[in-house]
Amino acid sequence: MTAVLSRAATPETPSASAPRTAVGERVALGVLLAATAALYLVGLSASGWANAFYSAAVQAGSSDATAMLFGSSDASNAITVDKTPAALWVMDVSARIFGLNSWSVLVPQALMGVAAVAVLYAAVRRVSGPPAALLAGAVLALTPAAALIFRFNNPDALLVLMLVLGAYFVQRACAPDSSRWWLAGTGVVVGVAFLAKMLQAFLVLPVFGLVYLLAAAAPWPTRLRRLAGATAALIVSSGWYLLLVELWPASSRPYVGGSQDDSIVELALGYNGIGRLTGEEVGGLGNLNFDVGWGRLFGSGMGTHIAWLLPAALVCLVAGLILTRRAPRTDQQRIALLLWGGWLLLTAAVFSFANGIVHAYYTVALAPALGAVLGIGATLLWRRRTDVRATVAMAATVAVTTVLAVVLLVRDGAVLSWLPVAVGVAGAAATVLVAVSGRLPRRVETAAALLA
Repeated sequence: MTAVLSRAATPETPSASAPRTAVGERVALGVLLAATAALYLVGLSASGWANAFYSAAVQAGSSDATAMLFGSSDASNAITVDKTPAALWVMDVSARIFGLNSWSVLVPQALMGVAAVAVLYAAVRRVSGPPAALLAGAVLALTPAAALIFRFNNPDALLVLMLVLGAYFVQRACAPDSSRWWLAGTGVVVGVAFLAKMLQAFLVLPVFGLVYLLAAAAPWPTRLRRLAGATAALIVSSGWYLLLVELWPASSRPYVGGSQDDSIVELALGYNGIGRLTGEEVGGLGNLNFDVGWGRLFGSGMGTHIAWLLPAALVCLVAGLILTRRAPRTDQQRIALLLWGGWLLLTAAVFSFANGIVHAYYTVALAPALGAVLGIGATLLWRRRTDVRATVAMAATVAVTTVLAVVLLVRDGAVLSWLPVAVGVAGAAATVLVAVSGRLPRRVETAAALLA
């Protein structure tokens, strides 16, 4: 695929079927969100109190204002959890309204998952249409790491929702005639993400900043001015809480958990910051698996959480950038590919090569970008399915994804013994159907796409 595939998608001509199509889109979105809610909410009580470390902090925060403010592990305010407490505040409010129980702790997490799917749908739909948006949302909803985190009470749920909002705001900021408030909004929500999980929230910032600076429709002076404003919004949104804790008399607040000198700045930059990259976080065990490298994402820890779709996403990203390489600098579809693709690659690189503490569930931060890249790239290829190069790329992608999925299921032990065989058979059938999709009736083509 070394040349641009010339046949672009032809916009539909307005007709009497347009209202019916709009209704169909809304129904499809409703089904996606309802299914996501069911996936995250049904049987939620089986998780019990989930992570007892954070549930204990919610118990304290739901009964004591000081404990809520600082994220104390207990109502006597001896010590805080080892994170900034924004994610706890959401659960604290829920517990104060509905009483302290596992549902009041976990339902907000599930609802944040549904909201993240909705925002991702909106972001992808703006540049690639409803089919791509539905695929992106479904990938996010069904990724195992997401299905885990949005049924649990770790801070990653709020982190992911805020970062998806941030990416959506960057897309809006890059559009022609965009308001300056979109980019400022990015700074605000990424700041909130920082208050959920500290420096992990900032992994996407280089991508957000560069994409806006290089591709936004506004003139250079306007871009620089708005980027400075967004930086100021980020500093205020994330920094006010650090300043509050640092200025608060240590004798009248709990000790900052995870820090060595009762400093939340040291916690943010050390144990929950640079230390995660270098492995030199004091009090941490570092990376005991000695698995640093790209293979980590495919290893027994992270593999089944996220890995089987990574090769497909890479193919879709490269293909999408090739297909849009001659588009104008401000082309919104290419901007989205650069934005979500940059998020995916940079975050994957950090998770792969970090020498500090890295848990498998961290990969939930890859899921939104994975879904967006797959949705946009696969749709671009599908629209050109009569071109043999696009067909070969799609068929090869489905085949590689199938093989990888079967290998992961067999290696890590599938819960259902017949699942690897079923995945292999379905994947083989999808590969064949996709390979001949350009010569099939429309209904059969649609079936092939759904199976793939």
